[in-house]
Amino acid sequence: MLPKLKKILLSCVCIFAFLLVATHPALSASKPPATGETLPSFKLAVPENNQARSYLGLSGSDQFTVAEIETQVVIIEIFNMY
Repeated sequence: MLPKLKKILLSCVCIFAFLLVATHPALSASKPPATGETLPSFKLAVPENNQARSYLGLSGSDQFTVAEIETQVVIIEIFNMY
């Protein structure tokens, strides 16, 4: 009886681990925006450096969105770190 219980327990642990990995937000994220699509809204930390804050046209001290940068064009380079 004990070996059968171990198999059931191991099976449950494996299924749980699979579901945990399969449903992780980073792994199940949607595709990145295609060329010409709108970038999804997200918040960034305001730079601590006054010169960088002034360059971006930011006045707050917490977080900001890309739309708050006072310019006609914003170039964002995204690195895949995983």
